[in-house]
Amino acid sequence: MSSKKLQYEQVSLQGNITVPGDKSISHRSVMFGSIAKGRTTVTGFLLGEDCLSTIDCFKKLGVEIEVDGTNVTIDSPGIDNWTEPKEVLYTGNSGTTTRLMLGILSGTSLHTVMTGDASIGKRPMRRVADPLRLMGAQIAGRENGQYTPLAIQGSPLQAIDYTMPVASAQVKSAILLAGLRAQGTTIVRESEVSRDHTERMLRQFGANVTVIDGVVSFEGGQELTGTHVNVPGDISSAAFFLVAGAVTTNSHIELQNVGVNETRDGILQVLQNMGANMTIEIDDANAAEPTATITIETSQLTGTVIEGAIIPRLIDEIPIIALLATQAAGKTVIKDAEELKVKETNRIDAVVNELKKLGANIEATDGGMIIEGPTKLTGASLKTYGDHRIGMMGAVAALIADGEVTLDDADCIAVSYPTFFEHLNRLSK
Repeated sequence: MSSKKLQYEQVSLQGNITVPGDKSISHRSVMFGSIAKGRTTVTGFLLGEDCLSTIDCFKKLGVEIEVDGTNVTIDSPGIDNWTEPKEVLYTGNSGTTTRLMLGILSGTSLHTVMTGDASIGKRPMRRVADPLRLMGAQIAGRENGQYTPLAIQGSPLQAIDYTMPVASAQVKSAILLAGLRAQGTTIVRESEVSRDHTERMLRQFGANVTVIDGVVSFEGGQELTGTHVNVPGDISSAAFFLVAGAVTTNSHIELQNVGVNETRDGILQVLQNMGANMTIEIDDANAAEPTATITIETSQLTGTVIEGAIIPRLIDEIPIIALLATQAAGKTVIKDAEELKVKETNRIDAVVNELKKLGANIEATDGGMIIEGPTKLTGASLKTYGDHRIGMMGAVAALIADGEVTLDDADCIAVSYPTFFEHLNRLSK
């Protein structure tokens, strides 16, 4: 853990960058490539710590994985031929790895144990373990499977028809991945659709999946076959530079190859609603995961209300949206974002606490926050809570703050964006 001091004077951002590969898709490319029999090749893979944790877990299960820059080759004997690991599967800081692996491992014949870092040890796992137990999964852990370490004894599974109590792509994905090994038709029903990378990737690897009006269903026992996966740039990472371009003076930046999956593009709608000077050029709308080139310039912004069905489409972007709102005229209200409380940290409290240190007019609510703007920010020492998105929010705040901003743990940003400061320096003029 190392602190970082940041200070900019009348900075503008100019130029173009390609943000790293999408974290959610990178995780899943390794998971699906390991479940499938044969060779899977991946381009644009995110070399962040979370995704490397996923690779490490599958190597311990006997899958051959080679990494060459952002290209990954996976040679798997298929899930039926994995070997029982002699070591604990360590998932690091990755909630995606931990929760989705529960679904994958539950239907194998293996006994496995998973644990993560201190942050993972505080994040709730029963939201995944409980529906998996309805399928017959045998999962043990602290507080009846609420917290890691978790022990999974693989067992035969039965399909379930499950209605999601809250929108969560991790919970949905864990159930669907368990459903691959279950007898019968697995059905997951969502009232508000969460990100759909798992459904898309099931099809890419040859599964027959039906999605109608928020209801996902497919038959268990389908075999997956290795294929090629192209990982687009991560829109959650792009969001920090989109906001930076909108709030810094005399800025004009272009972000290339950004994934614009419609279940992830809420940040773009919010920027448009707030009056951002932004253009979006779609590269290939028919790709497995569509991409776009996005240009943004310094903008005159107005407050807005963010609530309801859009929340799952921008849940990871709310920290940087809160910073954006501090520079918008009027009130911005964020509602229905209770899911933020079970991220790497309680992001509602973390965002409000740190932006207040900078002088923002912001208050927490039960399910979100209220921000009044525009407000001139001033330098401060910020706590990242070991959360990459809080760290990047603080770094973008430094671009417009008077005085020095210090991040207590800048290293945490490498979880999702190892080249963040390199890109920030490249664009800064």
